[in-house]
Amino acid sequence: MSKPDDIEESSAPLIEHLAELRTRLIRSVAAFIVGIVLAFTVAEPILQFLLGPIEATLRELGDPSPTLQYTSPQEYLFTLFRISMVFGFALAFPVIAHQLWRFVAPGLYRTEKAAFLPFIIASPFMFLAGASFAHFVVTPLAMAFFLGFADVSSIFANLMSRAVGDVAIPVDALAVPETDEGVRITFFGKVNESLDITLKFIMAFGLCFQLPVMLTLMGKAGLVSAPGLASVRKYAMVGILLLAALVTPPDVVTQLILFVVVYGLYEVSIFLVRRVEKKREKELRAQGLWDEDDAEPDLESDPLYDEFREEDDPTPGPTTGGGKA
Repeated sequence: MSKPDDIEESSAPLIEHLAELRTRLIRSVAAFIVGIVLAFTVAEPILQFLLGPIEATLRELGDPSPTLQYTSPQEYLFTLFRISMVFGFALAFPVIAHQLWRFVAPGLYRTEKAAFLPFIIASPFMFLAGASFAHFVVTPLAMAFFLGFADVSSIFANLMSRAVGDVAIPVDALAVPETDEGVRITFFGKVNESLDITLKFIMAFGLCFQLPVMLTLMGKAGLVSAPGLASVRKYAMVGILLLAALVTPPDVVTQLILFVVVYGLYEVSIFLVRRVEKKREKELRAQGLWDEDDAEPDLESDPLYDEFREEDDPTPGPTTGGGKA
């Protein structure tokens, strides 16, 4: 067979893969667009939900009518569209993940499919858990810290538009109280900037909660090990402290909460990677491929390993080359 024929035959599967990739991408983009449209129809309620921590903080500070403003004609529309993009992707993610899986799965072995599929399912749930933690715990603490430095503002921003029933408030009652000294520092929040803070917290904590998923997948691939992760605990603690200082306000309570949560996820990751290694060890032992000299000392280097070690066969095996049976 001639060389051009070989090239032509080898190019056929590539063209088929490209055609399938195009089909998967078109379906994913279509799902994304549908998700954007659906999210845009409820963008205002979503915005009110996301700004809930700011509203609650302002009311606690004494503002009876919390108000945010926008300073350009298109700003509010773009804010709603931004929300539609984020939540539209969330709505379309199951379809996008399914299309990705349908494209990748034919090239995987059955064992690889069984190993990879749980992580695709677990990832969105862990992101949702992190986002919920950010919205209901971290953001209220951050807003209370930030807004605690300024006077309540939107009381005066809303005075000119307030009325009791059908009777308007007298003009002299709408006057802003005079001050004898100093400059009044007030908060006139912008919609897009306030939303930006909330979304940053949601994205940061959503990604942090992916730590067990990512490290367990890397452990399954043999890129990290439980003893290796355990040996760098002190460096992980420093890194998590730096992360807490960067993504949270300079409030010790908020930073401590983030540190405890992320470090807890790190310890959970070590436990999950250890379980993966034990399962792999058991399978290799059953196949007679387990190398005691190379693998056993590494697994025992972590002092916490014995807590999770499974019961071996009580019948002692032969000792070879200083290793343990």
